[in-house]
Amino acid sequence: MSLSDSRIGPLALALLGATTLFWGGNFVLGRAVSADIPPIALAWWRWILAGAIILPFAARGLWQSRADIRQHWRYLLAVSVLSVTCFNTFVYLGLQTLPASNAVLVLSSAPMMILAFSWLLFREPVTARQGLGMVLSLGGVLVIIAQGRPDQLGAVVDGGAGNLWILVAVASWSLYSVLLRRRPAGFNGTVFFALTVVLGWLMLTPAFIWEHAVQGRVMVFNSTALLSIGYVGIFASVLAFLFWNRGVELLGPNRAGYFIHLIPVWALLLATLLLGERLLAFHWVGMVLIFSGIALATLRRVRVPGTA
Repeated sequence: MSLSDSRIGPLALALLGATTLFWGGNFVLGRAVSADIPPIALAWWRWILAGAIILPFAARGLWQSRADIRQHWRYLLAVSVLSVTCFNTFVYLGLQTLPASNAVLVLSSAPMMILAFSWLLFREPVTARQGLGMVLSLGGVLVIIAQGRPDQLGAVVDGGAGNLWILVAVASWSLYSVLLRRRPAGFNGTVFFALTVVLGWLMLTPAFIWEHAVQGRVMVFNSTALLSIGYVGIFASVLAFLFWNRGVELLGPNRAGYFIHLIPVWALLLATLLLGERLLAFHWVGMVLIFSGIALATLRRVRVPGTA
């Protein structure tokens, strides 16, 4: 399947490009509304909206898959907690104190953590190039967290709650991605997405109640809140899911996977334009290290389509 195909190439590029733009915008929005919308409430209402949209399309498949759901409920619960309950909730918590540019650059190291979890859980071999790539990416993350000053690394533990939330978000998404490779065959994409949304939302509900009742953080439903929920629920959740799946179907998972690296590009561009965040020298150094590590670990696997 060639990227130059007049029917497939432009459509796949548009779908995958839009998906990464939606996801990049999620970080910028999370930072922009961090002072006005409680982070757990934003995640909770996000998944209510996403579930309300996707469930009518998945209802029949859910009923037909009820035996598979009973059989694989532990797996389904695990991936739901990691992806829906934890990932975006931790991102929004981190963005309470961390600039969007810092957060998305740290999160861009996820491919390296996926390699690490693949080795730890399933003993998938890690080559010397991949190992060196992990070290380079980790170095880039540390440069960004420390803001280019090694003496500031203690901030990760001492008062650096934003960094810790983002690091845990990276870990939860990476572990989810590794477990996703073991997804049971009995679920199609729409049914699986609907299941993770419902289960993850249920597991998030106690934290939402705690934020509201104990912390006293109440969400005010003004235009900002409604537009924010609309964006993260429709664009960053449902449309991103549909566009991504279709793009992978058209382009194949290996080539589509490289579009993930557009997320920090979009997020940095939007953060600069909309939030006035500045990219400093330590951002560039960290970015070079992270992407050099990713390139080193994956470049050998890239297969350029033949032009003959």
